[in-house]
Amino acid sequence: MTLASATVAAVVDAFLVVWEALAHVGGLSDAVTATGVPSWLTVLTGGVLVGASFLFNSLLTDHEAIRAVNAWRTHLPAPATVYRAGATALSAVGVAVLALVLAASVLGPAEPTRNFAILVVWVGWWAGYAMSTYVVGNSWPAVNPWRTLARLLPTSGHRDVPESYGAWPSVVGLVVLVWVEVVSPLAADAAALGALVVAYSALTLAGAHQFGPRTWFERVDPVSRVFRLYGRVAPVQRDDDGIHVRLPGTALTESDGREERGATAFVVALLWVTTFDGLVATPAWNSLATAVLAPVAPDTVVGRLAVSVFYLVALLVGFGVFLGIYRVAAERSRKRVQSFLAPSVIERWFAPALLPIAAGYHVAHFIGYFLTLSPALAAVLAHPLGGVGAVQVAVLPSWFGTLQLAFVVGGHLLAVWIAHALAMDVFPGVLRPIRSQYPFVVVMMVYTMTSAWVVGQPTVTPAFL
Repeated sequence: MTLASATVAAVVDAFLVVWEALAHVGGLSDAVTATGVPSWLTVLTGGVLVGASFLFNSLLTDHEAIRAVNAWRTHLPAPATVYRAGATALSAVGVAVLALVLAASVLGPAEPTRNFAILVVWVGWWAGYAMSTYVVGNSWPAVNPWRTLARLLPTSGHRDVPESYGAWPSVVGLVVLVWVEVVSPLAADAAALGALVVAYSALTLAGAHQFGPRTWFERVDPVSRVFRLYGRVAPVQRDDDGIHVRLPGTALTESDGREERGATAFVVALLWVTTFDGLVATPAWNSLATAVLAPVAPDTVVGRLAVSVFYLVALLVGFGVFLGIYRVAAERSRKRVQSFLAPSVIERWFAPALLPIAAGYHVAHFIGYFLTLSPALAAVLAHPLGGVGAVQVAVLPSWFGTLQLAFVVGGHLLAVWIAHALAMDVFPGVLRPIRSQYPFVVVMMVYTMTSAWVVGQPTVTPAFL
């Protein structure tokens, strides 16, 4: 069997397993209790604080002083031998964890809160590890087990990914992964999760074999792009001069050298899919889904297909709305300052300012989830293939919801600063950079209020899943 045919077979098998298990259960979410946030606090923090931050930043008009703040850094000693040894150790750990995830998906306990695969993927990796990338930097190139395995594959001459594709393959990949995560019981069914990991592994290794590991993981793979972008928010950064500590988010004010088509769309998609993942578990969404899908019999094949299509359409429409709003803001910004720059340039220039918003919402959405289930995660790490006794979960205090809201607002406040600094770099003078930010501040306030509202809602099982 060729590698290509094996990839297709794995994808088909994964789809069939997910399809058969499409009766969604709460899984890990059953163990997590949401903490409420007063609606008045949501409105206050979402609108007033972001607007006040913009007014404060408007008083800072010294271009050189702003650049000096963003350029501040301190060097961390990191000998090359120590760095290489650490990277090698992380690569070995990544491959070992992947192997255990696959084994536990078949041999581990059926209970989600006792299964190594489910807890490591969702609690340890997508919640805990993802948060580490925007706190201490992006270590995924070293940890990534598929990149490690891809280096062992024989070369095939490496075809080129057309430059015209830009970042769009990773945009499509991100949307598909989130759709599969939402409509399938991957947080409750270890076999379905294992099948998806096998499918993703086959597709990723096939792509790295055909196009080369560097091209695949930097241009196509959505997971690698997510962690790379999150890593730019972190105060710890690595470049050709070594490892540095900087002020959080200031690396976003510098170009990363990539001017790909669709790069802005990926940033907006990252912001939207993180919001959508929380939105589908709110009572308001349940009411909407119930009204739309009322005539559907979810127990039938046609019903399951209708539910899957509904969630896919909602995901795509929401992405289109988020992207459309951002593009309108970029065009309005361009007109306000009468700039001769192309709209696409404005969009791409200010897109990094959206990343702190995505990171802030991600930590708000997942920090409670991670802390609540961390005792269960620690237990399965000690017993990967079973043997865990009574499941222990942490109970968070009632004030924790306010802390989650603070993360949302903190991300947006950092985004306002980054947008202000980027405006000062691209537009001359004092008033033009400030005026250029009016449309973006309105968009950020809308994003803030939306994110804060979602975080403050009680968590329910998504309708019809």
